[in-house]
Amino acid sequence: MVEDPTFHIKRICFDENYHPSDNTRLTTNFANLARGEGRQENLRNVLTMIDNRFNALAHWDNPKGDRYSVEIEIISFEMNIDFSGKRETFPLIEVLNTTIIDKKNNKRIEGLTGNNFSSYVRDYDFSVLLQEHNRHQSAFSTPDKFGDLHGNLFKCVVNSPVYKDNFKKNPVICLSVSTNRTYNRTANRHPVLGVEYQQPDFSLTDQYFGKMGMQVRYFMPPNSVAPLAFYFSGDLLSDYSNLELISTISTMESFQKIYRPEIYNANFAADGCYQPSLKCQDYSITRIVYDREERSQLAVTQGKFTEENFIKPYQDILEKWLVHSAV
Repeated sequence: MVEDPTFHIKRICFDENYHPSDNTRLTTNFANLARGEGRQENLRNVLTMIDNRFNALAHWDNPKGDRYSVEIEIISFEMNIDFSGKRETFPLIEVLNTTIIDKKNNKRIEGLTGNNFSSYVRDYDFSVLLQEHNRHQSAFSTPDKFGDLHGNLFKCVVNSPVYKDNFKKNPVICLSVSTNRTYNRTANRHPVLGVEYQQPDFSLTDQYFGKMGMQVRYFMPPNSVAPLAFYFSGDLLSDYSNLELISTISTMESFQKIYRPEIYNANFAADGCYQPSLKCQDYSITRIVYDREERSQLAVTQGKFTEENFIKPYQDILEKWLVHSAV
């Protein structure tokens, strides 16, 4: 039998002095930014981008555009689970937590947890399991129960005492829109999130996050050039304050300008019917060094690590736990 898993968290500050720890998932985008001779300048430029974007969006009572800054913590969740009496620990997911510094009122304001999202099991699902499943297929498909285990693990984390003791609200994950979907602009407009886009056919990522108990909406914030995908549970527009939402937008839009400049640092804005493309040539490059090829290679490496150290040794037990948790 599998006992109910327990979780604990590790926190590390993401600032200009950040060094990835020995057990940090190397596929996390922020770890990629913190290597090399120019790592400190790299990190300083990222944080400046985030602060500038935050102040541009939180422009009220902010005449000089310097009232706020954003502090970021990397939050790592590890799972302790009893496999038939044998206690094991496995690194599970990493997210970012934001805190807003109001320099005018000398206040610290809680932002949002979530933002970026990385996961060992997701690396396995997408970079190992899915690739192997389609290796000799004539048409793309997904394996049976694809994402079920990861979805249940994520819901266990969010519903755990350690999460609820540390974070008041459910996470909001902000990612790039899919390059194989078309998004249509609507008349709905939010003062912070911006104009809403919709598309009728969920992407594989949308479906995967659905198994994590999260729904998705797409918004293009003011003065952005492409919509972002916001994954959440509950009500995105009512459950979070404007400043909380701005903390997510400023953080993740800045990261996306670095990771996917073809989309988020394009020299033109998305029109009413928009299909993002990484083949776009009309874009600007940031001053921040990011090795996108390395990140894709590491996803396979860490997916295989998960397969060897988590999926294969405990597959039968995990499947039983999956059925038990579903009931």
